Amino acid sequence: MKKYIDGFMRYRYLLNELVVKGIKLKYRRSYLGLVWTLLEPLLTTMVLAFVFGELLGRNTPYFPVYILCGRLIYSCFSSTSKVAMRSIRANQAMIKKVYVPKYLYPLSTIIYNFILFLLSLIILAALAIVYKVPMTWHIIEIFIPLIILFILCVAVGLLLSTVCVFFRDLEYLWEVIVMLIMYCSAIFYYVDRMGAAKQVVKFNPLYCIISNVRCVVMEGGSIFSSSSYGISNLYMMIYSLIFSIVAFVAGVLLFKKNQDKFILHI
Repeated sequence: MKKYIDGFMRYRYLLNELVVKGIKLKYRRSYLGLVWTLLEPLLTTMVLAFVFGELLGRNTPYFPVYILCGRLIYSCFSSTSKVAMRSIRANQAMIKKVYVPKYLYPLSTIIYNFILFLLSLIILAALAIVYKVPMTWHIIEIFIPLIILFILCVAVGLLLSTVCVFFRDLEYLWEVIVMLIMYCSAIFYYVDRMGAAKQVVKFNPLYCIISNVRCVVMEGGSIFSSSSYGISNLYMMIYSLIFSIVAFVAGVLLFKKNQDKFILHI
């Protein structure tokens, strides 16, 4: 373990440069630049709130905040998984020329997208203030689901970046899978209106993370004592944490086992 930690510390400056490079390239030739990180989720939320709130008659107090919580977390998961999946192939020229730990490539893409996600939380805070969402001291618990989200993103990123080297059709299949995940994450609908189907949704770890964030942001409750739609928030936190850790271990092991074969297939 010490060997891996020392290796990570040795290349931490390269990781930092890859993260900075990723942020710069993401908004290259964009006039708004990082401002788009704030505008895009806000504009998307306005559209979804209008369609599902006004047109379909599902508008309730704080509905735009409800949508934005789900939209931001899903977008973070979706964007990190997609860029991490392509990271090894995207950096094939560097991989063939110099040796650096290959996990730096998917990890750097995940980190810079997660940083942009954290910046977009400014919009969530502003929208909560505009709609006068009551806040309690339990808001500090938001870091718990966010940490779990990061672990899940790294886990899925390592798994996808490994498999995609050998099976490139995964890029197209993953587009369908993330769309399915979106509809199972209760971004723009309420789970309590689903009846028995909510028992299926609760097994989606991303939904559990979203629900925990909504608990502390919108309900002013605690992850450790409150319940949401008949499902214990504590259960959702524990389940999503265990799922993320297991997936992370699986991702690390799979990546480590196959990383030396990458150069033969990229």
